[in-house]
This record gives sequence, C-alpha cells and structure tokens, in this order.
Amino acid sequence: MKTRIIVCGLSSAGYKIYTLLKQQGASVIGVHHQPIADDDSIIIGNLRAASTLISAGIHEADTLVLAASDEALNLAILTQARVLNPQIRIINRLFNTSLGDRLDKILPDHFTISVAALVAPVFAFAALGNRAIGQLRLFNQTWPIHEEFIHEFHPWKGRKLSELWDDRSRMLIYYLPVKGQIDLVSAVIYGQTLQVGDRLIIGTQPSIRNHRQSKIQKLFKLLTNLRRFQQHGQALAIVSLILFIILFLATTTYVLTNLKITITDALYFTVGLITGAGGNEKVAESAPEAIKFFTVIMMLMGAAIVGIFYALLNDFVLGTRLKQFWDAAQVPTKNHFIICGLGSIGMQIVNQLHSQGHEVVVIEKDPNNRFLNTIRSIGVPVIHGDASLSTSLKAANINKANALLAVTSNDITNLEIALSAKGINSKLPVVVRNQDPQFASTVQQVFEFDAVFSPTELAAPAFAAAALGGRILGNGMTGNTLWVALATTITSAHPFCGKRVKEAAMTADFVPLYLETKNQTIHGWNLLETALTTGDILYLTMPATELEQLWRQTPSQLIAS
Repeated sequence: MKTRIIVCGLSSAGYKIYTLLKQQGASVIGVHHQPIADDDSIIIGNLRAASTLISAGIHEADTLVLAASDEALNLAILTQARVLNPQIRIINRLFNTSLGDRLDKILPDHFTISVAALVAPVFAFAALGNRAIGQLRLFNQTWPIHEEFIHEFHPWKGRKLSELWDDRSRMLIYYLPVKGQIDLVSAVIYGQTLQVGDRLIIGTQPSIRNHRQSKIQKLFKLLTNLRRFQQHGQALAIVSLILFIILFLATTTYVLTNLKITITDALYFTVGLITGAGGNEKVAESAPEAIKFFTVIMMLMGAAIVGIFYALLNDFVLGTRLKQFWDAAQVPTKNHFIICGLGSIGMQIVNQLHSQGHEVVVIEKDPNNRFLNTIRSIGVPVIHGDASLSTSLKAANINKANALLAVTSNDITNLEIALSAKGINSKLPVVVRNQDPQFASTVQQVFEFDAVFSPTELAAPAFAAAALGGRILGNGMTGNTLWVALATTITSAHPFCGKRVKEAAMTADFVPLYLETKNQTIHGWNLLETALTTGDILYLTMPATELEQLWRQTPSQLIAS
C-alpha cells in the first residue's frame, strides 16, 4: 500500500502525531534527522533535502505534516516538498498565524495549525473549572469539550439521550455505551437510556462575562497602590523636600538682607541660581560678602540637589518605574486569573480569558518579552518579576484570585511556581504546563494540582485529524478513539446528497451538530429529519477512521467554514 501521509520532524509532538495516525490505521511514514529508539521504520536524513523526501515517498504521498518546532525549517521543507509534488496537501505547524493565514490563501491545500492556539483554550477552560479534554470552534466561539462518565450517582443516570439532544447550549459530540455498540444518533432516535459505565462527550457553549474593573475602581486602585513604590517615592519625596527647604531659606535670606527686594524677585533669583538658568543677579551684586559666600554655597548645593531630583524624576517618568506603577495600579483585587509566563501559550491564554470578559494579570520575568506591548495594548497589567517568589505572587493579589496558570517553557519553573502559589493560598486552583505527558499525570497526582497539561498531548490529535482530511473545527480522544469535528459541503456527487441527516448519520457513524442551508441554520430534531441538498454545509463529528474513508471518496468536499 502506498504512503499516504508523511510526518516530518518527529520531536515530542511529531512522534505523537505519527503514532496516533498509525493507531487509526492510516498509511503513514515518519521522517526525522536522527534515529528513534525502538522504531526502525522511519526515514533518517536532512529534513529539507530532496533525497530524504523522495525516500519517504513524496511523489506518491497525499499529505505532508510539518511537525517540527522550528518554523524556518518547516517553511524550508514546505518549499522543497511543493517542488517535488505540487499537488501534495500540507499541514504546517506555525505559531505565526498571520503568516499562516497568508500561506493558506496563497497556496492551495495548505493548512496552518498553531499548537499554542489549540491548547490555550483547554488551559483556560481548566482554570475556569471545566474538565476540558478538547475544544470545538462553532458559531465564532470556542466551546470546551468534556467527558461525562455515568456513575451510580450521576444525575443523568437513567435519562434518555433524546432528552439531552435538543439543548442549544450543549452539543452531544460522541457516545460510547458500556454494553454493545450503537451510534449516538441511533441511541437518540430509539430512546437509549444512559447506564452506569457509559461515556458521553459534551460540548458546552461558553458564556461571556463582564468582571472587569470600572474606571472608578481603577482610579481608587491607582491611589492605593502608591505604597507599592514606597521606597522610590520616599527618596523622591525627601529630595523634593530638601529642594523646597533650600528655596525657602535662600529666598528668606535675600529678602531679610535687603528689604528693598520683593519676595518675587528673591524667589526668581533663587530658582535661577539653583537650576543654573540665572536671572535677576542684582539681588546678590550689592549684597555683603557673607551673602555672596552664601550664594556660592547655594549654587553648589542646588546643583547637586537638582541633579538628584531630575535623575529620580526621569527614572520614574521615562524609565520602567511608571510602567510598573501603572501595571500595578491595574492589577485586579479579586476574582481574576494569574498567568505566569508570557510565551506563545501564555499569550493565547490571556487572549482567551480576556475575550470572555475575565480579569487577567501576567507575571513575566523578561522585561524585553516580545508580547509585552501587545498585552498592554489590550489593557492587561504585567508584573515584572519571578513568579516563584512570594512577593511577585502577592503583588498579583493571589489570595483573592480565581486561579493561577503556570505556563512558562520550563517544567521545573512551572512546578516551583505552582508549589509557591499553593504555599500562599492552598485553596487556589492551579493549572500547570508540563512537556512530558507521563510526568504530567504523576505531578498532578502527587501534588494534587487541579490540572497538569502537556501541550504535545493536547495538540497531537488535531494534527492527526487534519492529516486524515479536511480543515478541522475540533477534536478529542475518547479511550483509544480519535474523533474530529468538521464541516462538509454537500454537492451532487457527495455520498450524503439526497439522504436525510439521520439516515446518513446512522450509516456513516457520525454525529450531526447543525446544518447551514441557504435560508437558515437547523438544529435539534428538525436537523435529523432534514434531507441534504446541494449547497448545504453539514457540521458533524465522527471517528477519524471513518473520516479517512469519507475523505478517500470525496477529497474536495471537506472544508472549514
């Protein structure tokens, strides 16, 4: 059987995609720059070299998955692959989604996937309290997907699936009965009841909340946060006080020495004297020798004091002090989320929570982080410091936060941050990023964190699903089964054309989510009875193995909307 899918770059994410595709029965071959233990079936060589790609079967392959973490390398492989096989379908791993969008528009059959964009919603949903196993993009919203395991005391035990079918705020995604085999649509139509041991995959519509501070609250916070800069403020205040004392003493001295001089003239001369600007020198010209000597002392002292004053003021206004002060003033006092680490995933998590109306504060150690300006432009405060230190966490008001997410690129740092947070607030929900999937599960058990996620584990199913066909709207794993959500356009040659949705679903083992026709969007029971006609767009979920069969029959019909 010819090679249908090539996975290029078998790092942690790439190898997971490769093994998932093999588990789903796809014809797949891996390409890597060095051998991998216990797997001698992969092609070894320079990933961007034509000879390596030819050895992998690039001329006969249908799909190429570029899974390396190096974007420049993926782009180099992309150009070489398109020279060798202009028709090959490419799944490209890129963080730069703007570049990816341009490539998607310019290059036919090119699909960009960002690991950060895929996994960030799952981290955000976990912080919000949802036990999400995936995400689904529907109606311009990202829906969290979670698994309901029916146990003895589950409120859905004994309920008919048909009772859960017509709820617009909830999508039934997939069904695995504990006994027998039956697809979800058949179970709904025939009144199947949920039994102990059944598993049901659910998508829940997210809600938009508005917990942000009002302008009055922010102003009050601005005033109360003056204490955060007490040390710097004290120095500036002391120097300012000394400066005013010098001005007062000098002005008083000149007035008392020569009663003909007005207070205004004396003050004008004193300010010019101290600042070096000069002016109204007649005040000192006819003065006694002692006053002239006093004037010299004032000039020297004034120059020193004014220099120190300007230095402190410039440091506050033009340096980082003012930014730190403004960021601290914006830190919410309660019901907010603390993001530790402003990398690609941290940035996406901030966007996810902020777009849903939640208050967010970021703790970032690197003052030159590339995302700082972007974060500030949307009004999210940033605390510069080490998130593992109690001072940084307390500055973020950790005792009254809703949750903390430790998502730096270093696993040990994330663990240290999470433990420090628990040490300050033991009841605080903590979500941790960990690269190693096996270590992630043990860390969660030992330290009892609310969730520990591996980006590789979360993102790999989406790449595998996309490799099997179509632009994917969502995905997830249930047991050993990979399921995907997608949209398919009904044409006259489509295998579903002319069939009622329920008939097609029961035959092909997919779950219809909704249908877009020329005139309306159809959900619920009406959806099952609707006949599919040319031009309809059907949104559905199905096992990846069935998707591979559908794609083989109608490769041009799977699209994303």
